Amino acid sequence: MAARLREVLLDGKWIANTNCQEQLLAIHWEQAIQRVENLNTIAALTFHLTYYLKGLLQVFRGGNLEISDKYSYDFAEITTETDWNTLVREFLSNAEEFASQIQQLDDSILAKPFVDEQYGSYLRNIEGVIEHSYYHLGQIVVIKKLVESKQTSGAAGK
Repeated sequence: MAARLREVLLDGKWIANTNCQEQLLAIHWEQAIQRVENLNTIAALTFHLTYYLKGLLQVFRGGNLEISDKYSYDFAEITTETDWNTLVREFLSNAEEFASQIQQLDDSILAKPFVDEQYGSYLRNIEGVIEHSYYHLGQIVVIKKLVESKQTSGAAGK
C-alpha cells in the first residue's frame, strides 16, 4: 500500500507514466493559478490533495478526524512563486509522511474501522487516497496541457 501511495504521489511511473511530484515540480506558479474555463486550478487541486493527506495524518498521529469536504478547497490565494513552492513542499512532505505511516501499519489494522464505522476500514480509506490521488493527477496533467496550449496559442497570436 505504501509503495502504491509513493507511486502516485512521489516517484512512480507504472500506472500513469508520471506522478504528482513530477508534475507539480514542473509547473510554474503562474501556470498553477491559471484558470481554464470552469475547471479547478492546479493550485486548488494541489491544496485539495494536501488538505486530505494532512487531515488523515492527524488521525495517524493520534488526533481527531477534523476534515470536511466543504473546506477542502478553501486556501489562501497563490500570488507568488514562494506561495506555490510552499504549497508544493507541504504536499510532498505530507505525501511522504503519509506513505511512511502506511508502511508502518500492522496488517491487522487494515480491516478495522477508520475512526468510526461510517468511514469504512483503514484499507478502504487508504485505497481511497490512492484512487483520489490518481483522479486528481489526471486532472492536473490535462489542465497543465490546456494551460500550456493556451499560452502557446496566446504567444502565437501576438
